[in-house]
Amino acid sequence: MHTRYRVLAGTMAGVLIGVTTSISLNVFAFRQTIENSPPLDELQQFSEVYTRIKENYVEEVKDKDLMTNAIRGMLSNLDPHSAYLDEEEFKELQVGTSGEFGGLGIEVGMEDGFVKVISPIDDTPAQKAGLQAGDLIIRLDETPVKGMTLNDAVKLMRGKPGSNIDLMIVREGKDKPFKVSLKRDIIQVKSVKQRLLEPGYGYVRITSFQAKTTESLLEGIETLKKENKDKLRGLVLDLRNNPGGVLNAAVGVSDAFLESGKIVYTEGRVEDAKMEYSANKGDAIDNAPIVVLVNQGSASASEIVAGALKDHKRALIVGQKTFGKGSVQTVLQLDEKTAVKLTTARYFTPSGRSIQAEGIMPDIELKALKVKGEEETDDTLDPVSEANLSKHLSNPNGTDKTESKPAEKASESAPAKTDEKADEKTDKAIEADKAKSPLAEDDYQLFEALNILKGMDLVQTRLKPEATTVEADKGKVM
Repeated sequence: MHTRYRVLAGTMAGVLIGVTTSISLNVFAFRQTIENSPPLDELQQFSEVYTRIKENYVEEVKDKDLMTNAIRGMLSNLDPHSAYLDEEEFKELQVGTSGEFGGLGIEVGMEDGFVKVISPIDDTPAQKAGLQAGDLIIRLDETPVKGMTLNDAVKLMRGKPGSNIDLMIVREGKDKPFKVSLKRDIIQVKSVKQRLLEPGYGYVRITSFQAKTTESLLEGIETLKKENKDKLRGLVLDLRNNPGGVLNAAVGVSDAFLESGKIVYTEGRVEDAKMEYSANKGDAIDNAPIVVLVNQGSASASEIVAGALKDHKRALIVGQKTFGKGSVQTVLQLDEKTAVKLTTARYFTPSGRSIQAEGIMPDIELKALKVKGEEETDDTLDPVSEANLSKHLSNPNGTDKTESKPAEKASESAPAKTDEKADEKTDKAIEADKAKSPLAEDDYQLFEALNILKGMDLVQTRLKPEATTVEADKGKVM
């Protein structure tokens, strides 16, 4: 009997010691995390709203839907690029970085309740239909976009390959909305394309930054060298309407043309968000001049490449001011099927400049003019940029302003002349040059980029020390 009491007493003592230890540890942990603990008043308010919806909303709402929507709202109000990814969206993200996905071939965002086009992807239904960066989609077939979430709008735009969809578009400079009909397709994006513009001068187009983009770029350059039967004298790197992609791919592309030095670095609140990437020795085109083409659709990873090559004075940046997305998103997996895409850092160019909400100003500003076949010969559309998006991150280097130093505007005409004959003569000369080059009609910016590249090659060639041959023959210098 006494033995039973002793065992019981010992057990109770052990329980008390365990409880006391647990309480002590919990108090210690509470003190450690009290600053990061959830706000009780706000949680109580959330619970009250949740209860009111469950009890009073006109239709019954599932608990899962309410919680998912609450999570989406919490993330979407941080910045335009943070988001909750459900099972379908998580799969699409994984497939998208590999280079194949279904849809219209258009990079979109949400702005003021409407779907805004960031950039169309090359060789896709959206690009072939003439959609442009900055277009506002206000209706999908007969369904108004206003009030939809971006995910709901994307789901409507996706569908069975071969099926049709009508988009109602608002474009700045147009008097009224207009309809664009597209046929859905399986989007297979080849991120790198190349061709010779002229003997010695290569062209590489990168449509997006995927896992294998660096490898494809190097293969493309080797293909150009073989076609040219010699090394390249210059290269046009086209990043227009490239919405970005994998950070490592942007680093790899930059590294392909840099011998050494910093490419990009990131800064965030946690230690894991602080990274720095540097170039390795070796230049894929042996220091031949480079012209990088950019526009308002060039974003994120495209801006990393343009910024790195510009800061190292390795390339001349030509075109229009870029989008200005200078933030890094990390995909944090919640379980096997869902994840959170969260902005965790800002990235900086080698010179320490953030392009967030500012973009990269080209060294030579060149508008996307049309030589013929278009009523408008100038941009009537104000370019959409990161700074136009609501709740965008601020620029840590200062206010959201563009660079104070204006770029040279190669596309602007000279001051008006009073000599009409001189005007007529100049116009005829210009038209004659255009007639000689179909490239000017197809892609005016690329036509001018090639001319600039030739000039850079000429200057670089003339700056090289001339080879002097000295032959020793019986004491004579020949």
